[in-house]
Amino acid sequence: MNEKETQFYEGKAKKLFTVKGHPDEVIQEFKDDATAFNAQKRGSWAHKGEVNCAMSTALFQMLERSGIRTHFVEQLSAVDMLVKRLEIVPLEVIVRNIAAGSFSKRYGVPEGKEFKHPTFEFSYKDDALGDPLINDSHALAMELATEDEIDHIRHTALKINDILKAFFRERGIILVDFKLEFGRHKGEILLGDEISPDTCRFWDAQTRKKLDKDRFRQDLGGVEEAYAEMLKRVTEPVA
Repeated sequence: MNEKETQFYEGKAKKLFTVKGHPDEVIQEFKDDATAFNAQKRGSWAHKGEVNCAMSTALFQMLERSGIRTHFVEQLSAVDMLVKRLEIVPLEVIVRNIAAGSFSKRYGVPEGKEFKHPTFEFSYKDDALGDPLINDSHALAMELATEDEIDHIRHTALKINDILKAFFRERGIILVDFKLEFGRHKGEILLGDEISPDTCRFWDAQTRKKLDKDRFRQDLGGVEEAYAEMLKRVTEPVA
């Protein structure tokens, strides 16, 4: 029996607990809370934590079957996931297939422009600094990761992009962009965090309706319904 022992972290969307008798594992509890614009906008809605936990479970399991090593161990309850304890590499990894969000704002590229090749970005994981963009040289100078780790993270993130794009294409979803986090576990770099409408942009392939946290960011309404629709597309068999 995996029991929560002590809460040692609470972020914007999750809490982390030690596990009694298992120092190399933690329980990740998904919250109904939501934030946007570096926590300047806050909200919550029913079942958000359940959707993100169930969807992350399904996608981590699919990625593991595809050869991607993740921190996932098992889903314990509607909102609790048992994961391997990671030393998080303080680099947020953003892969983009279509211009949207901060990319469009930063570079003046119209939302919806499809890229011939995916873009890859690092941002320094530091809320106080606003998670600024950095490059490989900055990461090495700040000793955030080694050169081998950076190469591995880039290669793995782009492989994950290929896997996820194909997976969602079969389900009538365009994978616009997404954020990943990685961490060290017993000398190995593993995919961590979550994969959900909180961390990805999803558009319906036919209507281009947004089915992710942009509905909250942009006050579009229908947030709970969009999250439920994404979970349905991920977990139900493809017709």
